[in-house]
Amino acid sequence: MTNRNIIVEKGRYTPPSARDVELVERKGIGHPDSLIDGIVEEISRSLSRQYVEDFGKVLHHNVDKGQICGGGVEVSFGKGRFTKPIYVLLSGRATMSAEGKKIPATNIAIEATERYIAQTLPNLDVKSNVEVTSRIAPGSADLVEMFLRGPRIPFSNDTSFGVGFAPFDDLENLVLKTEDHLNSRPYKSKHPEVGEDIKVMGYREKEKIMLTIAIAFIAKHISSIEQYVECKKRVVDDVKKLAKGITDMEVGVAVNTADDIKNKSVYITVCGTSAEMGDDGSVGRGNRPSGLITPFRYMSMEAAAGKNPVSHIGKLYQVLGQEMAQKIAHDVSGVEDVTVSLLSDIGSPIDRPKIASVSVITPDGEFARISKEASAIMDSGLENITELTNRIVEGKVRIF
Repeated sequence: MTNRNIIVEKGRYTPPSARDVELVERKGIGHPDSLIDGIVEEISRSLSRQYVEDFGKVLHHNVDKGQICGGGVEVSFGKGRFTKPIYVLLSGRATMSAEGKKIPATNIAIEATERYIAQTLPNLDVKSNVEVTSRIAPGSADLVEMFLRGPRIPFSNDTSFGVGFAPFDDLENLVLKTEDHLNSRPYKSKHPEVGEDIKVMGYREKEKIMLTIAIAFIAKHISSIEQYVECKKRVVDDVKKLAKGITDMEVGVAVNTADDIKNKSVYITVCGTSAEMGDDGSVGRGNRPSGLITPFRYMSMEAAAGKNPVSHIGKLYQVLGQEMAQKIAHDVSGVEDVTVSLLSDIGSPIDRPKIASVSVITPDGEFARISKEASAIMDSGLENITELTNRIVEGKVRIF
């Protein structure tokens, strides 16, 4: 086993599931913060594919900055229209020429943005109601040079850390799967009135769970306040049914709690996202690579979306940390909970972290065996870290 400074220790923390109170959140794919995360990640993948096609490898880029500024609409039951477009500002750095050849990074970024929004929000006319501006520019010479001089194992382009945890407990699984279910294609085909902007806030107190869900219902599919109330009740019933297959705890569900039904002031939208008028979005303000926002877990606040998938530890170590934690929890018997933390040094090979920390909660007498098995999994993951790049570019890894 190569010395990669892997340290496995007994966990001295209380897992969220063992506490009396726990909070977990997920911002769905149509939430403005998730939407901009998805946009910049699509830009990174598109640039990466173009670089590989033209030069045989992914070139330097970090397009992990961006902002959605909400538009304006007039909306009522059965109809709605835009009065002001949604505005998307793209920022970051990208290689725009190499080996004497120009790369149309700006065009690639704008096309990727429009494509991703159209795929994610099918009720939004992107050409008419979205304005995109790119301020993506060439990267700094020192970071580009370091990126290019890396051997088979790239050099880290930042001093940063990533954290992962496993296994997911009941509340974490329920929050994640609730949004996944409500935004799934089968559910949308049955219930097109449910928009893509779905935020799930989960709260557990001892053995009772409460989910508060915000859903941007789509006005053209709802003709009256009575139908709106029926749609809300159906979502509540569907989520409670889903919950029965995930947890034995008592689960309560509330949808759009700010509604004033009596005065018909409710959450309906033209296209299924609050970005059309009510909210803005910024990269990195939403879900971590676990897919969740988990204040009772260790986590990095750094944005993973949009960073280059070759050497940026802010992306790679977050993804790898989550994957390694899940693999240790799944493959090593006796692991009750595990947290993986990885720290890089800028300019060092990405398979040689400054520290690879594994904290495991285990039964008494099992630590020696578990430590050895967990260390081997970490070593293998770091040895094969470059394989992450292709999976990220192919969209096979959850980033947010």
